[in-house]
Amino acid sequence: MTKPIPPVARKDPRRIEQLGHVRVDDYAWMKDDNWQAVLRDPAAIRPDVKAHLEAENAYTAAMLASTEPLQAALFEEMKGRIKEDDSSVPAPDGPWDYYIRYEKGAQHPIHARRPRGAAEGEAVLLNEDAEARGKAFFQVGGAEHSPDHALYAYAVDEQGSEVYRILVKDLATGEILPEPVESSTGGFCWSPDSRFLFWIWRDDHGRPAKVFRRPARGGAADDVLVYDEPDDGFFISVGTTSSDAWILIGSGDHETSEVWLIPASDPTAAPRLVEPRVPGLRYDLEHWDGRFFVRTNADGAIDFKVMQAPEDAPARANWTDWAAHQPGRYVVGLGAFKDWLVRLVRENASNSILLTQRGTGAEHAIAFDEEAYALGLSGGYEFDTTTLRFVYESPTTPRQWFDYDMATRRRTLRKTQEIPSGHDPARYVTRRLYATAPDGAEVPITVLMKAETPLDGSAPLLLYGYGAYGIPMEPHFSIRNLSLVDRGWVWATAHVRGGSEKGWGWFLDGRGAKKTNTFTDFIACAEALADKGYGAKGRIVAYGGSAGGMLMGAIANLRPDLWAGIIGAVPFVDVLNTMSDTSLPLTPAEWPEWGNPLEDDAAYALIAGYSPYDNVAARPYPAVLATGGLSDPRVTYWEPAKWVARLREKTTGEAPMLLKINMEAGHGGASGRFEFLKEIALDYAFAIWAVARGWEAD
Repeated sequence: MTKPIPPVARKDPRRIEQLGHVRVDDYAWMKDDNWQAVLRDPAAIRPDVKAHLEAENAYTAAMLASTEPLQAALFEEMKGRIKEDDSSVPAPDGPWDYYIRYEKGAQHPIHARRPRGAAEGEAVLLNEDAEARGKAFFQVGGAEHSPDHALYAYAVDEQGSEVYRILVKDLATGEILPEPVESSTGGFCWSPDSRFLFWIWRDDHGRPAKVFRRPARGGAADDVLVYDEPDDGFFISVGTTSSDAWILIGSGDHETSEVWLIPASDPTAAPRLVEPRVPGLRYDLEHWDGRFFVRTNADGAIDFKVMQAPEDAPARANWTDWAAHQPGRYVVGLGAFKDWLVRLVRENASNSILLTQRGTGAEHAIAFDEEAYALGLSGGYEFDTTTLRFVYESPTTPRQWFDYDMATRRRTLRKTQEIPSGHDPARYVTRRLYATAPDGAEVPITVLMKAETPLDGSAPLLLYGYGAYGIPMEPHFSIRNLSLVDRGWVWATAHVRGGSEKGWGWFLDGRGAKKTNTFTDFIACAEALADKGYGAKGRIVAYGGSAGGMLMGAIANLRPDLWAGIIGAVPFVDVLNTMSDTSLPLTPAEWPEWGNPLEDDAAYALIAGYSPYDNVAARPYPAVLATGGLSDPRVTYWEPAKWVARLREKTTGEAPMLLKINMEAGHGGASGRFEFLKEIALDYAFAIWAVARGWEAD
């Protein structure tokens, strides 16, 4: 059989001078100058770019043609673990129980409600599957009923570009109100009195820039500007306190934040600033027991502490300590009920829930005993209740929803994730291991494998990592990972610096000038796993997406010998060029994370030293699969396209460089719960194929 011939991207050298440095980008032409229009209409892509991407897709399909039966089998296995007619545990709110459910074969859910406590009397609020019919992409970014239960608002993206329209449905008539909100980020909230919808406007650069207020049944002519963010690097949010006493507008970047308050009793009032932004100061608010509770890193509280402030004078000058800072014990967030304040905390990659009773100050915790598990809060609508809902899971334990009586401390299991094809947790083992980084840091690793998997290096290993923005890779249960584990693979997650698994300091030690810790942590995890027999050099597939894709590009350059294959999903690999392009949606907001190479020579040198695209060199790279979405506003399609072109040009080995661009989706890939699984099946089939090949050419 004739071996497929890879596309050869044309070179069109572009000389870039910046802060006295010069670089040449041969593949800059892949960025369509009209990229903003492409986000809104993928058909607007320039013909030569489209032709190249389609040629890359065809080459990838041809190279992986032998895996098509495997992809189909993986897809059916994963789909078989999904209860097709599943439904959520109803969330009570006043006279109604709200929930979502799926019908058999449906890609998207139905949003519904029924009378509280009743088994019948369903009213459908939104049928996503019906709305998605005939559309290549359809995603609801948020949906919420008005507090008076009369209206239902939902945000829809039909391109994958994260440009949303917010529609409002009259639940009495079933009619959609005229004049939807246009050009939104999808962020919105109702005023607690149900009179207004507050929503976030998205500018032409894809940034959340303004908050508007609209009468609940109003149109564009009724929109009133409430808040206009002056800094392109600050993103904004809007919501309410758990008490429904205040409307909050949050503004911030990755290191600084501020909050504005609007009293729910007067939703047309001008917002009032709590504490002006101070570089490095982060804070957010919850309202409880007639006071504000402030989660903040003030006074050197790296892992955050909780302070309190008077309701009528919430400025920092009036903050007093309530729960002291404990290094390594990260306060993830706050929640409130009438008689209880809730804190979610994370320590050494494990979560616990702390509850404090109003009046007595008595405190107790919710925690579990498995080696590695994920524990999170499941938000409800009601404030005056003693019931807290939380979700527990581990790599071996399917998701479980509990209602917890905060007064009696009684747990009631409301639902366990059903696996129709069957799942026996006893067949699997979860372990928490540690790798020693070059600087001595102990990096946690979560491992999932079958109980009988040998630890002699013969099992193929998939090592997953992310390591950015303080986002933790929690040890969740995954219906997807089992398809590799059941084939004798070891699945491992490296909890590298840049995440917050070991506290906010763990994040700070993997960002900016310390970014390379993320890369060396991941390599240390691979080597430690190989030393312990969980894998072997050359039989490991590395996997990461978005900022985790940057990690994939970096470890490909640093230690190509370790990997049989690398999967970079929507990989952020063209870091220097992207951080130098202020027209892109995330660039100004990302400077605190990576540095500003337009103004800071040290940041330029740092990024230039690790940016995966800029550091591709003549070396024998392992097989690479890079994926992307044409309408992705976060990691634009040209990043993986340029990376693959340069890898193919430079590699001295025989392993192939593959690119798959979804021409009808964005950052999250295909919409629909089953279509998305086909993309995962492709990734996993590539991993199996890469290990099996060795690498020997076809």
